Amino acid sequence: MDLFRRAILQPGPPEDFALQTVQEAIKPQKQTKLVQDENQLLENILRTLLQELVSAAVESREKIMQYGQSIADGEITRGQIPRLLDIVLYLCEKEHVEGGMIFQLLEDLTEMSTMKNCEDIFGYIESKQDILGKPELFARGKLVMLRTCNQLLRRLSKANDVVFCGRIIMFLAHFFPLSERSAVNIKGVFNTSNETKYEKEAPDDVYIDFNFYKTFWSLQEHFCNPASLTLAPTKWQKFTSSLKVVLNTFEAQPLSDEEGNANNLEDEAATFSIKYLTSSKLMGLELKDPSFRCHILVQCLILFDYLKAPGKNEKELPSETMKEEIKTCEEWVKKLLEMTPPKGKDFLQSIEHILERERNWVWWKRDGCPAFEKQPIEKKSVQDGAKKRRPRWRLGNKELSQLWKWADQNPNALTDPQRVCTPAVTEYWKPLAEDMDESAGIEAEYHHKNNRVYCWKGLRFSARQDLDGFSRFTEYGIEGVVPLELLPSDVRSKYQAKPSDRSKRAKKEETKGAAHQAEENQIATPASEIDGEGSKADLEASAVPMDTDATITGNISQGGTPTPEDHQKQSSDTDGGQEAGQIEADADAEAEAEAEAGMMDGETDADVDLDAVG
Repeated sequence: MDLFRRAILQPGPPEDFALQTVQEAIKPQKQTKLVQDENQLLENILRTLLQELVSAAVESREKIMQYGQSIADGEITRGQIPRLLDIVLYLCEKEHVEGGMIFQLLEDLTEMSTMKNCEDIFGYIESKQDILGKPELFARGKLVMLRTCNQLLRRLSKANDVVFCGRIIMFLAHFFPLSERSAVNIKGVFNTSNETKYEKEAPDDVYIDFNFYKTFWSLQEHFCNPASLTLAPTKWQKFTSSLKVVLNTFEAQPLSDEEGNANNLEDEAATFSIKYLTSSKLMGLELKDPSFRCHILVQCLILFDYLKAPGKNEKELPSETMKEEIKTCEEWVKKLLEMTPPKGKDFLQSIEHILERERNWVWWKRDGCPAFEKQPIEKKSVQDGAKKRRPRWRLGNKELSQLWKWADQNPNALTDPQRVCTPAVTEYWKPLAEDMDESAGIEAEYHHKNNRVYCWKGLRFSARQDLDGFSRFTEYGIEGVVPLELLPSDVRSKYQAKPSDRSKRAKKEETKGAAHQAEENQIATPASEIDGEGSKADLEASAVPMDTDATITGNISQGGTPTPEDHQKQSSDTDGGQEAGQIEADADAEAEAEAEAGMMDGETDADVDLDAVG
């Protein structure tokens, strides 16, 4: 710890002394890179040092991020805590220490600090966003950073700390990739807990129409949960009647340009409140406020856009009469927005553009959130002076002709190893293995096992490349097919086969092989008797029947005819052979039936497990 205390006081960039400090603190090192226990020891040292620095800053009544600042040669040096974070960030970036260490220190620092100090700490996080977002660091600390930001949002006031909350949300939007599913409301759940409270009974000194007041604020109940309008027709009728009353009032009391210029939206941005002021005494002033009208009308457009959005279930789709009413009310709302000063038409165009983009996001979510990033296509540079090959073949249609043009040397293109698109079974099951790792923190609804196409392809690959893993499907389901070397040790123990299970499986395979061999012998024996071209091994195996046949054949060849005794002898021998063959066939049939029953049970279990996976 003393080594790092001296290190944060040294001038110069961290790369001049950071690695040397770690090597002196951890002696002797087991490998070139720190192993797990060495990383844990170093993390404990740094977390203890950070806690002592925060305590010292609190005792000195200084800001945490400014503690230890000094002026040298007219320049202000950085505080001790930012200096410590810079050293750890450099070590994590160069992979000298575990990449998630800097994220753990930032989480500890925010938990130990007040909200005023957290704002300075978050400013440091924003300044290091590019480094923290690198792949080698992002993979290690994305969950810790998400947890840190969510804890800050819980501690902040949504009414008083609107700007700070917005900074955190904007940081998360830039820090995580565009196709990240963790921040997407897949199910489209509404925040029904955000209730707008208003007066239910008229006060004594009210100077407005109190019925209109209640009708106006009752619209917020429907704006809070638009899905309820399509499920209950009575709610939709109540909403449309209330909305028409409000729109008629807006239309009957148009605003002048002077009132619009007096209440400019841009001037009110600094005093914007996240909740409506619902006092009945303010109703008259709010109706004359253009920004207030715009907020209500935009809420109407958002609700109409949700009801018209395609891709819902049949129960959630609006009826034909609802569609006509939605269209009429939407045109009415847009007309009122154009009439609202100042710059009503420009404001309406901006809102329509935003809603159009929102529809694209809705489609993206309902398609399963596919990735936006695509690998660039490498274009082969044509050599200078080389002439392009003219098309020589016209193979009936454009597609076949184009297929011939894709490669200059088609035989080499057919034998190219990159042409094989079937992945290795270990590479294919890696996403599911990451889902099974509990330390990754991936929610169950985002697991790959919920994708039926992915599971079906994986079973085909495992059946071809990994029969041992494929055999675990009937007992453990799709997660048992994942190769054991991809799983962590604690998860791997659940799917390792016991010795008794292996012996049972081997015995079952031997029984199945014996039954199959007996069936082949049974089919081959009658054919040899009919054709008279049996092999020497078959003749030796059936010695008694062959002797009888030889005797009869000898009598015939000598010019005699077979006697009744010969026929009787032959029939008795044949019956004896048939009885023996019948006994063997019955035993083979029973073994085959047991093997087939086992196979059918396995197939049935496999189908059931696959359905459960889907």
